[in-house]
Amino acid sequence: MKFVIIFGPQAVGKMTVGHELEKITDLKLFHNHMTIEMVHPFVSFGTDEGRELVRHIRGEVFKAVAAGDSAGLIFTYLWNFETPFDTDYIEEISNIFTEKGGEVCLIELEADIDTRLERNRTEHRLVHKPSKRNFEQSEKYLTDAEEKARNNSVEGEIEDKNYLRIKNTDITPDAAAIMIKEKFGL
Repeated sequence: MKFVIIFGPQAVGKMTVGHELEKITDLKLFHNHMTIEMVHPFVSFGTDEGRELVRHIRGEVFKAVAAGDSAGLIFTYLWNFETPFDTDYIEEISNIFTEKGGEVCLIELEADIDTRLERNRTEHRLVHKPSKRNFEQSEKYLTDAEEKARNNSVEGEIEDKNYLRIKNTDITPDAAAIMIKEKFGL
């Protein structure tokens, strides 16, 4: 079983690459906004209660998949490298799979801010992430995060053997998915 974690900053293409990878493998996509959008009408993800509820739901999905007989799961995540919480969370969810004999693959996407601002308005993103339809709010969040958080690693920070970094500014989502599939034998 494979647990593929695709991470990078907002609107870098994590979900879109995940959808393309799902098409060419037996893995299923569980993008981070599936739980955020589910919880959002009831409890804001920006609150402690909202984040805890999202984390709980995700954890139960991970445990069920890891205990099952599927080929595995693709998960997307916005990893803030400046907070130990996010790094600990990646380790925690990875352990759910490795404890069941699964293999974790880390894929980091990177693109410049102008490309990401364009991608923030794509129809594909807005269909799957209704909370991003307020462009003023989502673009402010994106640009603020660029200044306040580090959502890409620095060279050498991730030493895992199952790690791939893709600068996907000028790479199509399907080409990125093929690179991932080939690198990890998915």
